[in-house]
Amino acid sequence: MFNATKIIVSALIIFIASEIAKRDTLVGAIIVSLPLISLLSIIWIYIETRDIERIISFSYSIFSMIIPSLSFFLTLPYFLKKNISFSISLTLSVVIMVILYFGLATLYKKIGYVV
Repeated sequence: MFNATKIIVSALIIFIASEIAKRDTLVGAIIVSLPLISLLSIIWIYIETRDIERIISFSYSIFSMIIPSLSFFLTLPYFLKKNISFSISLTLSVVIMVILYFGLATLYKKIGYVV
């Protein structure tokens, strides 16, 4: 039952954010830029485990991976402005982001930073 509640609440937030973004892109962007997925995940982890150390580790891991995720929001509009189709622009942006995730994770391992 708790898993169903998690799914419904999470889906509802995503639905509301996308509906608001259709009406007002700035307000939609503000809502979506909030770390809603992170917040929900932290809440669900806490409710299920009460493991503060896990939440601390999870929070640091999220923070350490922000830079690769930001690349998506730079590359997608760049490709779209170059008149590359939406699906190709989206795919390229995701691929670049994933490459940067793995690259940063490899760098972290190399320097001994535990994520």
